[in-house]
Amino acid sequence: MSLHLEASPGAIAPLVLIAGDPLRAKHIAETQLERAVCYNRIRHMLGYTGYYRGQRLSVQGTGIGIPSTALYLHELIHEYGVKVVMRVGTCGAIQPELELGSVIISSRALTDSAAVRAFSPATSPIADPDMMSLAQQKARLLNIPVEVGPLFSTDLFYSPDTARYQKPAAEGVLGVDMETAMLYAMASYYGIRALALLTVSDNIITGATAPAVAREKHNEAMMQLALELAADLAS
Repeated sequence: MSLHLEASPGAIAPLVLIAGDPLRAKHIAETQLERAVCYNRIRHMLGYTGYYRGQRLSVQGTGIGIPSTALYLHELIHEYGVKVVMRVGTCGAIQPELELGSVIISSRALTDSAAVRAFSPATSPIADPDMMSLAQQKARLLNIPVEVGPLFSTDLFYSPDTARYQKPAAEGVLGVDMETAMLYAMASYYGIRALALLTVSDNIITGATAPAVAREKHNEAMMQLALELAADLAS
């Protein structure tokens, strides 16, 4: 048991899917995993361990933002020995052609966060290259269209700087989230493997947006890709 996770030793699998929304973690566990057991309810940051295609996996809510993500990653890595982390999240697109529901594999993550600098001097920490390659191969086998490219992870959802995404958009950044840069920075720092898969839930450029229930539950293509990839990695 750690400060924020009440799981007993061995209750969390070495491979964990993390979701900012704990209700997304609950939805995944209840609809996709067999024999799922809830191991954490502290602060309602739900965590479950179960089986997918016979492989033992865990799914853990982390809350919104880089500091909250860092807290749960630290405890998963240091208290429970997690070796592989896959983020299953949402992002706002900053390329106008990206439609709602598009699946993004994040190759790297630029950031404006000072907290990320504590773990990575790089301006854009990167995904595990083998996991990224395997994800693309799996997407082709599953006939799931994906976009592969960089994200921008920000500390501020709302900002007085209305032009802050112009430069990253011009540089080919696909979308904006609030977690991936810390995941990649901590994974590199602590020697674990990590990858972020995201569904476009809104387009900041066009103004298109999905309702809250869709952000929580309607990510079928991304979740299929993540779970199939996770089962392969866990086998």
